[in-house]
Amino acid sequence: MSIFILAGLCEIGGGYLVWLTLREEKPSWVGVLGAIILIGYGVVATWQPANFGRVYAAYGGIFIVMAIIWGWKVDGIVPDRYDLIGGVIALIGMLIIMYAPRNN
Repeated sequence: MSIFILAGLCEIGGGYLVWLTLREEKPSWVGVLGAIILIGYGVVATWQPANFGRVYAAYGGIFIVMAIIWGWKVDGIVPDRYDLIGGVIALIGMLIIMYAPRNN
């Protein structure tokens, strides 16, 4: 789970820095730093022991919740009940994908 969180911080943080550069006219070095962090996200994701498709599918649930938290804490957008319900559903999906018993 901690690898998912680190990957989420890299993806959301890196994407946010690129966003700031392209949408809010921050200096270009901010966007370059964001791009480097996004490359780090690609590397961190490979540290998971499961296969690629399963890891990325499950990571989506963590990403959704982290994006909601990021929007709240960084951008000041308080999540409403639909954000929270959607986040819980995404986490349940992640748990099923990663921890369901399998025969393979």
